[in-house]
Amino acid sequence: MTAEKYDTFDTPVGDRYLDDYLEGRTYRFGEESVDAEEIIEFARRYDPQSIHTDPEAAAHGPFGGLIASGWQTAALMMRLFADNYLTAVASLASPGIDELRWVRPVRPGDRLTLICETTGVRPSRSKPDRGVLTTDVTLVNQNHEPVLTATALNMVARR
Repeated sequence: MTAEKYDTFDTPVGDRYLDDYLEGRTYRFGEESVDAEEIIEFARRYDPQSIHTDPEAAAHGPFGGLIASGWQTAALMMRLFADNYLTAVASLASPGIDELRWVRPVRPGDRLTLICETTGVRPSRSKPDRGVLTTDVTLVNQNHEPVLTATALNMVARR
C-alpha cells in the first residue's frame, strides 16, 4: 500500500470481535526494533547460523553483515499483531499462517512496523458463535520496505 492513510478500529483491541473487522480495511501498528545483541541471543538459542550469531563471519557472508533470523522477524511481527490487531477477548485459535515470506533481511537498528489488511471475514456455517478472519500482514522497516509478508488465519468469536 503506497498511501499513508490507514484505517482505525471503532473498538479497542480489548473489546473486539469478528463483527468489528471489516474487509478491505488496512491498519498500521508498531514499532518494534532490534539490536545486534538481541539478534545474536535469539539466534544462539533458536537458529544458530553464523549470519545470525557471528558479526565477523556475517560480514563476509551473503548479506554483508549480521541479520536477524526469519523466525525472530516472525516473532516480532506476532508481537505487534497480538498487541494491536488481534482481539484480546475473542481470539479462539489459529489454523495457521499461509505464504510466510522473509523478503528482506532485518538488520540491527531496524525499526519495524506492521501493516494489516483485513482480506476476509467469514462467519462459520457450522458454529454461528465464531468465524474466520483472514489478514494479509506486511512487516516493514523504517524505509517502508517489506521485510516479511504472510497471510494470517484466525478463528474469532462473534458478538
